[in-house]
Amino acid sequence: MKPFAYVRPGSVAEAAEAFAARPGARYLGGGTNLVDLMKLGVEEPGALVDLTRLPLDAVEEVPGGALRVGALVRNSDLAAHPLVRERYPALSQALLAGASGQLRNAATTGGNLLQRTRCPYFQDVSKPCNKRTPGSGCGALEGVNRDHAVLGWSEQCVATHPSDMAVALAALDARVELYGASGVRTVEAAEFHRLPGEQPQRDTVLRPGELITGVLLPAATAGLPSRYRKARDRASYAFALASVAAVLQVTDGVVEHAGIAFGALAHRPWRARRAEEALLGAAPTAAAFERAVDLELSAARPLRDNAYKVPLARALALDVLTRLAPPAATA
Repeated sequence: MKPFAYVRPGSVAEAAEAFAARPGARYLGGGTNLVDLMKLGVEEPGALVDLTRLPLDAVEEVPGGALRVGALVRNSDLAAHPLVRERYPALSQALLAGASGQLRNAATTGGNLLQRTRCPYFQDVSKPCNKRTPGSGCGALEGVNRDHAVLGWSEQCVATHPSDMAVALAALDARVELYGASGVRTVEAAEFHRLPGEQPQRDTVLRPGELITGVLLPAATAGLPSRYRKARDRASYAFALASVAAVLQVTDGVVEHAGIAFGALAHRPWRARRAEEALLGAAPTAAAFERAVDLELSAARPLRDNAYKVPLARALALDVLTRLAPPAATA
């Protein structure tokens, strides 16, 4: 048993202060990932700063038509919220595709974004992993890498980010609200997570001591047709082999807005910027979708065991985009 301190702050400011005052501290939300990593010896926090009593558990409409989701809103509550189901169906679908009912009842919005990779080399302290121990090597690079990245990986790390919710947030142009020593700031959800580069131990762009206080779902994508689809080894309680979230707005027979993000293909949710650009102004035909998706996936660099992910992601994206287009458009 490794001892650690425990603090329950009464405000966001107190939480940030408690974190800064305790070297090696970690913020605790639902604990569905952090506690598991503590049991495995991957995480050994000197202190836990418990956020669960902070007033960050509401879904609220804000001026201008956006929706603010508190960082402590439970995944099950967010998936079932009437405004989320009505305005951002891809987000509800993504949440319901993740984990199990029991875990969704405990997991929080902020914690979901901050969950760490499920790469077995990261979770096994006897194996080399640059994400866990910088400089030790990447065991998956030449090891068992069926579930690993095909986009954006580096020689330092080929892990993927496991969140379903984060993929939908990226496609929906959501923003992540943060609080830290320098005050409040927001970051695009699509840019919140990092590619591994030379620092795979850094999952996100969080500054030291910052915590997530909420997620902003924009008015611009509210009510637009959106969808999430995930391929996995079994029907439930399994992480994605590949997934896609898409938002599509078609006006006068051409694509006016497209938001596309892939999951389980990279170290972060992969926003398909090239595919989106190729679709803007084009008729939403099957041929246009194929050209756009193929352009995006042309950057893929499969590893020894995961080349299947490229055609799988392609098929998922084409299915989702076709279902979002007006019925006559792809006929």
